[in-house]
Amino acid sequence: MIHANRSIALIVSLVALVGCSTPQGATVKEAIAPEAATGSRTLAAVHAPTAMVGAANPHASRAGLAMLQRGGSAVDAAIAMAMVLTLVEPQSSGIGGGAFLLHFDPAGEGLETYDGRETAPAAATPDMFLAPDGTARDFMTTYVGGLSVGVPGLLRILELAHAEHGKLPWAVLFEPAIALARSGFEMSPRLFSLLEADPSLREFEAAGGYFYRPDGTPLAVGTVIKNPALADTLELIARDGARALYEGAIAADIVDAVQHAPRNPGRLTVEDLARYRAVKRAPVCGPYRQVTVCGMAPPTSGGVTLLQILGILDRFDVTATGGGSPAFAHLFAEAGRLAYADRARFLGDPGFTEVPVEGLLAPAYLAERAALIDPHKSMGVASAGQPAQAHGLRLGDDRSPELPSTSHLVAADAEGRVVSMTASIEMGFGSHLMVRGFLLNNQLTDFSFTPEEGGLPVANRVEPLKRPRSSMAPTIVLDREGRSFVMAIGSPGGSRIIPYVARAIVDVVDFDMDLQAAIAQPNIANRNGATELEAVAGQEPSTEALAEALRALGHEVTIGDQNSGLHGIRRVDAGYEGGADPRREGLILGY
Repeated sequence: MIHANRSIALIVSLVALVGCSTPQGATVKEAIAPEAATGSRTLAAVHAPTAMVGAANPHASRAGLAMLQRGGSAVDAAIAMAMVLTLVEPQSSGIGGGAFLLHFDPAGEGLETYDGRETAPAAATPDMFLAPDGTARDFMTTYVGGLSVGVPGLLRILELAHAEHGKLPWAVLFEPAIALARSGFEMSPRLFSLLEADPSLREFEAAGGYFYRPDGTPLAVGTVIKNPALADTLELIARDGARALYEGAIAADIVDAVQHAPRNPGRLTVEDLARYRAVKRAPVCGPYRQVTVCGMAPPTSGGVTLLQILGILDRFDVTATGGGSPAFAHLFAEAGRLAYADRARFLGDPGFTEVPVEGLLAPAYLAERAALIDPHKSMGVASAGQPAQAHGLRLGDDRSPELPSTSHLVAADAEGRVVSMTASIEMGFGSHLMVRGFLLNNQLTDFSFTPEEGGLPVANRVEPLKRPRSSMAPTIVLDREGRSFVMAIGSPGGSRIIPYVARAIVDVVDFDMDLQAAIAQPNIANRNGATELEAVAGQEPSTEALAEALRALGHEVTIGDQNSGLHGIRRVDAGYEGGADPRREGLILGY
C-alpha cells in the first residue's frame, strides 16, 4: 500500500527548467503531489523515453535534468544535483562530506565504482573517542564539534568521475547551485522541522546565525534563504576545480574551524586535506533470481551486507510467502540478522584490515548461513560466521551507533549511462561547524569508539588516514549476464539503508511491483536485534497484527518511524521508469 493518505499524483509538462528548454518534441515528466514538501503525498511512477533524474529535493532534480537537456552526461547531472543539495538539503550532504558513486556505461567500461569516503586525520589515534576511564565517550556529546570531522571526499570523487565521464565543462555544472544560492530558496517544512528539533545547532555561531532568528527559533517555513558565502565558494571551485577546497584559503578556514571548535576541538590539518584522493574500487556483485545486483566494496558495508541479505533470501521461495506477510517479514528479518552479525565482525577499511569479501559472498557460505533460518522460529541474536577467508582472523564486534541522515540521487542520460550515488555529512547537520556557507561532516563517529571488544581488535577502530565504515548502499542492478542496465537505487537512513534498499529490490524482482509502488511499501529492518516495523498512518491494525505474528515466532518487535529516502530508476520497454520516496521531498523528472 502506498505510504500516504490523501493526495493525488500529478503528471505535468514543464516548459522550462532552470533556464533550459526541453529538446524539441520532448515532454518533461514529473510526479509530485501538492503537499510534497510535507512528506504526506501519493506519487505515481514516472515514465520517460529518453533520460531521467531523481534527487532528495525538487531544486536538485531540476538542476540535474537541466544538465541532461544541455547534452550533459549522467555524471554531469549528478554533480549539478549534489551542488544544489549542498544548499537546499544542508542537513544531509554537501561538499563538506563524502560519497560513494556507481557509474554504468553500456558502451564503455561497464560498471565502475568510486570511493569518496572521508578519511581520519594523520593525528587520529585509536583512543580518540574514549573517556579518561577508558570507556566510550557519550555519542550525543561527541558527534558535534571538531573531533568528529574527517577530510571531505565529495568534490574529489565528483572531479574524478567528471574527468572520465563528463561531457559539459566543470564550471557549467555549478551554475544552478550558484544562482540559487544568490537568489534564495524557500525554507521547506522538512528543513524547518529538523532545525526546530536539533538540540544544539543554534548554539554554533555561523550555523546559528544562518538558520535561526535571534530568539533561537528557526526561520519560518517559506522564508527565502540566501547563501552568498556558499555561492562565492562554489564559484571558486567552478573556476579552479576541487583543489580550491583542498588547498589555500578554504582549506585553511576548514582547519581553523576544526581545531578551534567551541566543542571537541579536532586534529585535522591542511596537510590532511592536501593529501586526500578519491579511490576507484572493483564493484561487488552477486546474483539474485534473474538479475545481478552490484554495489560498493568496503569501506562501506552497504554492498556486501546487501548482497548477503539477498544471497540468503535467494535460497527461499520468497514469492510464495506473499508480500507483507508474517512469513516474508520473518525470512527478511532473519536474513538481516545473519548479514549484520557478519557486518559487525568483518567489515572496515580494506587498507587497514583484511576484509573477507569473497568468503562472505561465496555461494557455499551463503547457503550455510541460509540453512540457519528456521521458517517457524526466530534464531534471536545471530553470531558471525566463519567464511573461508576469515580463518585465523580474530576480531571483536563493532557496536558503535550509526544514526540516520544522508542523501541519494540517480541519473540516466540519453546514451544509457547511469549514476547511483549516496552522499552524506553523517548525523543531521554534521559536525554543526559551518565554513564559507557549507557544513562540515562528523563522519569520524562512524568508527568504533572502542578499539577493542572482548580483548580483540575491532576492524572498524580509529586509525590515522583510515576511512570509517559506512552503510551507504548505492546500487545498480544489471541483467543476469551483467551487460544490460535494469535498475539503479539507493537511500539515506543510517544503518537501516541496507534493508531499505534490499526490500525495494525484493518487491520489484519477487513481487513484480513497479518501482514507485516498491519504494512506497512499509519498511522492515533487522540489524541483529529487534525486528523493526514501520509505523504507517492508516495501517495500524495490519502492522500490529504483523507484529503479533512475528512475536509468536520469537521476534522482539518494535514499531516506529523509518525515514527512508529511496530514489530509483528502472529500464522498461518504453524507456525509463522512476520512483521517489513519498516519505521525503524527493522528485523524479524525465523526458
